[in-house]
Amino acid sequence: MSSRAESRPFDCAQGDKLKILKMDFLYIKALHIIFVVTWFAGLFYMVRLFIYHSEAEKKEEPAKEILQTQYKLMEKRLWYIITWPSAVLASFFAFWMLYKNPVYLEMPWMHVKLAFVLALYFYHGACHSIYKQLQRNEVKYNSLKLRIWNEVATIILFAIVFLVVLKNAINWIWGVIGIFLVSILLMMSVRLYKKVRAKKSWDKFEKKLMEEDEKQS
Repeated sequence: MSSRAESRPFDCAQGDKLKILKMDFLYIKALHIIFVVTWFAGLFYMVRLFIYHSEAEKKEEPAKEILQTQYKLMEKRLWYIITWPSAVLASFFAFWMLYKNPVYLEMPWMHVKLAFVLALYFYHGACHSIYKQLQRNEVKYNSLKLRIWNEVATIILFAIVFLVVLKNAINWIWGVIGIFLVSILLMMSVRLYKKVRAKKSWDKFEKKLMEEDEKQS
């Protein structure tokens, strides 16, 4: 009886320690998710600003200079106050989770997820390069290319979320096909948007010409 009684405090202490470790891991995981969300939000909005910045290149002065100066300021604040810190902190908490639970590295779905995370780092680096170009007033990409570029982050987000949620239950072949189909759908949506926008612009142009013609007559 005495040996059992003596073992109970030890068991309770071990149980409490496991609970604390589990809670620590959940807090780290929550912080990781929060900064992943803000990281993606920063990337999505950043490329939208790139699009507006590129479109402002076609404006007449002084509108062009006013708009591009404002966009450069917005891009700088978004990039260095939200996007970069979120990327660093999301990575920091991710490495912390892997340190606490290295068993994740033995799971096949985690290997695929890390490949997409690596792609996200490359995407982030490419966005940084575009940011630097625009800060130097070098507009090398038109709005259509930037709209397509904006969808790359969406594809990466889809892939990572489905991998994390489905884990081992995912059928890798169908998963790859699904991501490929989503990519095609997004590209078609961008092209359709461009056609609709171009048609509206042309209709407005024709309407303006007709109004001017009526005034002259």
